[in-house]
Amino acid sequence: MSGECTHDCGSCGKDCADRTVQSFLAPENEKSSIKKVIAVVSGKGGVGKSLVTSLLSVLSQRAGNKTAIIDADITGPSIPKTFKLEEENAYAKEDNIIPVETKTGIKLMSINLLLEDAGAPVIWRGPILAGTVKQFWSDVLWGDIDCMFVDCPPGTGDVPLTVFQSLPIDGIIVVTSPQDLVSMIVGKAVRMAEMMNIPVLGIVENMSYFVCDNCNEKHYIFGESNLSKTAEEYGIKNIAKIPIEPKLRKQVDAGDIEDFEGIWLDEIYKVIENMELK
Repeated sequence: MSGECTHDCGSCGKDCADRTVQSFLAPENEKSSIKKVIAVVSGKGGVGKSLVTSLLSVLSQRAGNKTAIIDADITGPSIPKTFKLEEENAYAKEDNIIPVETKTGIKLMSINLLLEDAGAPVIWRGPILAGTVKQFWSDVLWGDIDCMFVDCPPGTGDVPLTVFQSLPIDGIIVVTSPQDLVSMIVGKAVRMAEMMNIPVLGIVENMSYFVCDNCNEKHYIFGESNLSKTAEEYGIKNIAKIPIEPKLRKQVDAGDIEDFEGIWLDEIYKVIENMELK
């Protein structure tokens, strides 16, 4: 250690033996124990992150796991509607916030569960949004959870960065759509994960194709998929494709996502189920 050391490693560029690494992890709720945390991300909006988060959560719950969701998309929360919880409210008990449970027992926290008017816009700056996400982790009484999914807002801004730095993320699922921008979209999310030393567990392509009721053939409404090529480019082994499925859309709109039938994400979920904990 240099005699001129100020002991402030955050402002020092030297690589010495006594250098310490600052942790930005938010404290886990003292009455909770969460084994596995998976973030669902994308480089852009409107690709179906909330849908994928919901489907994976349902698969986890069906597998017998105690499952939870943090809706980290504070300015665009959609998870409560997916589970028909728009009229429900989370509440405080002593020093904790009690999450809302879906009909099958998935625990959920979203800003819409705390607002008097769920339709009111959340007009907050980045630091407040990021602080809210950390409160969802630290102040919510989650109890014992086997697998938690975090529905992130799009991009690589304040809130996704807070999720990556403040929550003990074990892996991410990247969601995209079959368009020419797919490589760039995936690339942004993958590079951010690499910078945070978080493994990318798989890529899900939403709205991948449509199966005609008459001819039973696949039609690629947005063009042929380049998902395999993109996954290979970034060294990602696990991919999945969700079709344009009218029945699934109706279930989402009605809040009946827990009744869905489909095997589109089964292989991706197996990767999550079988991954080794840190």
